[in-house]
Amino acid sequence: MDGGGKAGSVLGHPHVRIEGRAKVTGAAIYASDLRAGVVAHAALVTSTIACGRITGFDQSTADTVPGLLRIFTHLDFAGAIAAVPHLMAGGYVNSAHRPLASDRVAYAGQIVALVVGRTPEAAARAASLLQVRYEPEPAAGTFDEPGAETVRLADLKPGHEDIAKGDPGLAWATSAVLVDARYETPIQHHNPIELFTTRCAWEGNCLTVHEPTRYVGAVQHGLAAQLGMDPAKIRVVSGLLGGHFGSKFALSQHTALVALAAKRLGCPVSLVPTRRQCFTIANYRPESRHHIRLAADRNGHFTALMHEAEVITSRFDPFAMEGAEVTASLYACPAIRTQERAVRVDRNTPGPMRAPPEVPYLFALESAVDEAAWHLGLDPIELRRRNDTATDPVTGKPFSTRPLMACFDEAAAAFGWERRLHEPGSLRDGSWLVGLGCAASVRPVKIAAATMRIRITAEDTAEVATAHHEIGNGITTLLAMGVADQLGVPVERVSVHLGDTALPPAGISGGSSTTTSLMNALVLGCDQLRRQVSHALTEPGRSFEGHDPTSLGFAEGRFMAPDGRRLRLAEAVQLIDPTGIETLAEFVPEGSKPDALRTLRNGHIGLTVGGDTLKWAFGAQFAEVRIHAETGEIRVPRLTGAFAAGRILNPLTARSQLTGGMIWGLGSALLEETVLDGATYRNPDLAEYLVPTAADVDVVEALLVPDPDAIVNPLAVKGLGELGIIGVNAAIANAVHHATGRRIRSLPIRIEDMV
Repeated sequence: MDGGGKAGSVLGHPHVRIEGRAKVTGAAIYASDLRAGVVAHAALVTSTIACGRITGFDQSTADTVPGLLRIFTHLDFAGAIAAVPHLMAGGYVNSAHRPLASDRVAYAGQIVALVVGRTPEAAARAASLLQVRYEPEPAAGTFDEPGAETVRLADLKPGHEDIAKGDPGLAWATSAVLVDARYETPIQHHNPIELFTTRCAWEGNCLTVHEPTRYVGAVQHGLAAQLGMDPAKIRVVSGLLGGHFGSKFALSQHTALVALAAKRLGCPVSLVPTRRQCFTIANYRPESRHHIRLAADRNGHFTALMHEAEVITSRFDPFAMEGAEVTASLYACPAIRTQERAVRVDRNTPGPMRAPPEVPYLFALESAVDEAAWHLGLDPIELRRRNDTATDPVTGKPFSTRPLMACFDEAAAAFGWERRLHEPGSLRDGSWLVGLGCAASVRPVKIAAATMRIRITAEDTAEVATAHHEIGNGITTLLAMGVADQLGVPVERVSVHLGDTALPPAGISGGSSTTTSLMNALVLGCDQLRRQVSHALTEPGRSFEGHDPTSLGFAEGRFMAPDGRRLRLAEAVQLIDPTGIETLAEFVPEGSKPDALRTLRNGHIGLTVGGDTLKWAFGAQFAEVRIHAETGEIRVPRLTGAFAAGRILNPLTARSQLTGGMIWGLGSALLEETVLDGATYRNPDLAEYLVPTAADVDVVEALLVPDPDAIVNPLAVKGLGELGIIGVNAAIANAVHHATGRRIRSLPIRIEDMV
């Protein structure tokens, strides 16, 4: 039977967010907005030392606060919460550290007490008056400090292998052009506007949790493991998310504390932590160091690439960013060696932050490529063109598509790259030095198993239900558009239900995998529904009796028989089952492990990447910077990017995501840095942690490059949520060099680097 997506196709055309009006008018309901039934409010007390032990508490003053209900410490919760591994190590949590399990303090900002009051003000006041006595111990905060432990990533993460191909040492010794440079990226925090809130309520032995998360399955199963419960007794609801960008990616350690407090007090408890506390109770992008050695011959062909990287992680979790497999596979090169190490220090566990490895790792590589172009006297785009490759230089596998240079060509034309002169400082506009820079943006495609219930009714309406999440990427709109495209039901008559463990299970909303996973599941489900209805229509006594079900066509919401008769889908449903017809789609991507659906239902992460081909999304980033010759002030008046990410399902929301990512990339290059004092964060707020504002952003243009990819997945989508931020920091750094001749290899680039 012919599928949907015929004349009048909805997918591929711009469509405003169906939840957009509610968001901009304040009518949208987030998990943090739910206060019904809450009679108690919690506040956190966090440690002021980075390492040591708690020797006692003095709560005499806190006890005088009117409305205080109880103060919980490790003396109350020791042994109450079972150990659960990190999500990336087969578990569920964003940190395996249990803050109230003992008197030990593992990092500054660790939760040391949970204070509950009848009002938020009472809880916060009592928390501020609780005195905690400590016995501090020496702590290592970052690289090169006493006590910091360096381990091979291969020893920390099972399955990781450093890359070794050819003889890079020999190629280095015999090459004409050598770049030997070290690059650094700083600590960065997500800072979503919606904080890491939790509301827990018990009804008998059943627990309901309202919490902004991008993986309700991990919260459900992780809490069950921590509290010794049946997962079926726990319901987790996550409405619209007010931003997460990687930070709300698993079960946080404060959730079980709030759940236990609610049980012991016999009433629902709500926690809204402070912005400063969010810097340590959630994850962050850790600082990284990169040693790049890139060699080329006189014709600009790379002959050797050596990438050594170090990233920070905590003492107690195996999470560490790994990204050299991307830098090693980006350009043609016969000799490659990578070495990745993790440095364990006394800080909270880092975690994914949009484009987790690509943002820091490609900053190093794309800066080094620009340096090589300078030494060779080549245009940076031409150098990349000479080293473009249709196959992975490490494994020899082909790319499913490789439109990297198409992205560079389209972006260069729109940006006006032809006016760039090779010599740094050659472009000026009065007192402003003008620089133009570019860099590649690439990201491997990830896809996961997903289940989805789709229901159609005789009233020409439809419902889509899955436990996935609307994180602001527009998946609610895409799912409604998909049903309209596949079944002919008007978009406005499609209701979408997300973010609830009571719905069919779906995986993590991240890794740019939401669209690739859910939309393929939706197409599968719609096809199942059409086939189900077509078989029923050809049964004896039905409209198309005697026809082969596979002979029925379907377009624009109508079934069509070979004899020309037509029947609207809603009319067909009315004839078959007036109460409606539904199906459960179970999508498993090609190359998944055999137990992909079981992994999904158990709340474990199950992203698939790779296979017999490299499936990547590509882009090219261009930046114009202006630096005042006297003051060193840095401005970025223009950012242009061109991106190829398979089939684009909604160009409007796609461009929105890409331009937002590019602006965040500007922040990554010039503004964002969490400052350490010892092992303590010193700017954990939005007053001193700098992010781009409207005054920092001028013209940002995102171009969509056609990328027909028949291999990547059935719907030919690649995901682009993270593609927009990748490479922007390198493009800006390269533009700074073009403007000034100064090569800045440590981010963020600040005014003091220019004077």
